[in-house]
Amino acid sequence: MKPSLQVRLSQHLALTPQLQQSIRLLQLSTLELHQEVEQMLEQNPFLDVEEDAASPFETPLDRTLKDDRAGDRASSAERENDTGDAGSAADAAADGDGLTEVSGQDFGTTEREDWENGTEADDFDGIRETPSAGTGSGAGEDDGTDAQDRRATGTSLQDHLRAQIAGMRLSGDDLAALNVLIESLDGDGYLADPLEEIGARLGEMLGLTDAEAREELAERLRCALRWLQSLEPVGVGARGLPECLVLQLRARHPPSRERRLAVTICEKYLELLARRDMRRLTALTGGTEEQIRAAQALIVQCEPKPGRPFTDAESNIIVPDVIVQRAGRGLKVTLNPDVMPRLRINDLYAQAVRGQRGSGSGLSARLQEARWFMKNIQQRFDTILRVSKAIVERQKSFFTHGAIAMKPLVLREIADELGLHESTISRVTTAKYMATPYGTYELKYFFGSSLNTEAGGNASSTAVRALIQQLVAAESPTKPLSDSQLSQMLEEQGIQVARRTVAKYREALKIAPASLRKAI
Repeated sequence: MKPSLQVRLSQHLALTPQLQQSIRLLQLSTLELHQEVEQMLEQNPFLDVEEDAASPFETPLDRTLKDDRAGDRASSAERENDTGDAGSAADAAADGDGLTEVSGQDFGTTEREDWENGTEADDFDGIRETPSAGTGSGAGEDDGTDAQDRRATGTSLQDHLRAQIAGMRLSGDDLAALNVLIESLDGDGYLADPLEEIGARLGEMLGLTDAEAREELAERLRCALRWLQSLEPVGVGARGLPECLVLQLRARHPPSRERRLAVTICEKYLELLARRDMRRLTALTGGTEEQIRAAQALIVQCEPKPGRPFTDAESNIIVPDVIVQRAGRGLKVTLNPDVMPRLRINDLYAQAVRGQRGSGSGLSARLQEARWFMKNIQQRFDTILRVSKAIVERQKSFFTHGAIAMKPLVLREIADELGLHESTISRVTTAKYMATPYGTYELKYFFGSSLNTEAGGNASSTAVRALIQQLVAAESPTKPLSDSQLSQMLEEQGIQVARRTVAKYREALKIAPASLRKAI
């Protein structure tokens, strides 16, 4: 074949690095965006944090603490100026070069109130405000240390247990075995692995090959387990739900017929109790229906997860990206300023690059990268705000009457209204949250398929789920509504929903079947 040259014209879509970054930032959650910003701050010297911000994500508590410290320093200076006698000067010198100690009472009160309102300072992986370099005093450093201590999320389960065993008179080996079991607890307070596996791993670490030594270690762990299960909270160190409940029943209730029956049910027939199988329970335990109900009342008082009070509540806090508030007769949609990075271009480095133009340095590309990053972040929040306003406009009835008034809405409707692609709307509504007067919801929550009604209109699947939840909440505990009955009740209200669809919605709402909702 003879080689030849051919010219062809074609069109194709090329994603530039800037466009790829814009798409990637759009689909990131708040936490992921925070991590991306921190990484970019470390990599790009031209990107900097605004001077009045302690971090790219400054929370309201950080700003409150900063204002409190400034106010304390101002009031201290006024007191020093007003007090000019020798006694005050001597007291100030005794306190340390005339520096006034900052009181921690107001600080603790402010933090406690903010925590109760869900605005704990460490909203983003422990970012804290660092003391200003201009402070330069021991009092300022102590204040920063106290702030970090007070911002701690609380005592962990392991620390709570170690504090209790500190006063126990145990030998070194017994104390070590008890600490091994404490470290083996999961977040719920259960022993994560069987005692035999813990002993086998510990024996390998200690190099125990003798059978007698391994048996002695196993016996020491069994003894340590009894000590662990005697600590607070009651039920900690259990190897399963039945043992956890039995430990609490024996510790909190005096011996009685009902307690013995409750222990028997927990040890052998807990599954029958979950299925509300009264007939088999009475036949297998020999108790009457009244006694089984009394035993059930004792079991219900137990905590199935003893470690629950010690879990990190902050990890479950959802920081909304958008805030919706009532403004007169309308609604005001704004971005949450606490999730918006407070970034700027470093002027000193930027001026140095401008003076070296034409030198072929790669710093110009890094400067352009920083500018594109800030522009893409701004575009991300602008898109989120546009989509959120469109959602609020379509779902006005939700903000008046709640979820039961939700209208059918699909991604395509918002995309057509804003001139965006459906994939863009999908990225915006994933892992982005909106704070409303009825609570905080993911943006995807406001989208739902439509169901036919007898009047010829459409009903949102979200509204149907809310209606099912209301019907179940109002049902009789002794005669719970079946899926067929729920379907009939919805049809009476003009909403055509099949029984299987009702079952699917009920499972999505984590509502048990009628047989398991029936009270004994």
